[in-house]
Amino acid sequence: MAEEADNPEIFWVRPEKRGVLPFENFHVSRSLRKKVRQGRFDIRYDTDFAGVIAGCASGSGERARTWINRPIREAYGRLFDLGYCHTVEAWRDGNLVGGLYGIALGSAFFGESMFSRERDASKVCLVHLVGHLIEKNFTLLDTQFTTNHLETFGAVEVPRRQYQKMLENALAQPAEF
Repeated sequence: MAEEADNPEIFWVRPEKRGVLPFENFHVSRSLRKKVRQGRFDIRYDTDFAGVIAGCASGSGERARTWINRPIREAYGRLFDLGYCHTVEAWRDGNLVGGLYGIALGSAFFGESMFSRERDASKVCLVHLVGHLIEKNFTLLDTQFTTNHLETFGAVEVPRRQYQKMLENALAQPAEF
């Protein structure tokens, strides 16, 4: 992570408790389920990495400052080119209106950031991501931290040792994004 977008330094974060979103606990509210069924957004995968990371780095509201600096953009761009970084994108009328990105290794997906320019766009992307990961036999969705927002979907914190075992198992099981 970086302190701010204009800070050239990055640092490693290794929290005592790690946020994960267990697939068996994944919860989608009735209203969000309805929005997903309505197909308000055209959901795409891996078509606009630069647009997604720019959206995530834009910072607004409570997140007026971003941790996504130039070295992080470049590193994740390279990982995208190598096929490790992936995006889930919400489009409407030809415009990117929300999305998320993360890294896939083994059967683990490490969610990095998400953004919305339209109400519920990133939530719909998360619903599609979870469905995709389950379909592709992923076993771990790492959210790094839990937030009130992610907790509404079923995210929980796990102690470092438990997380390390979960991660070890996920890395040993291949899955194709």
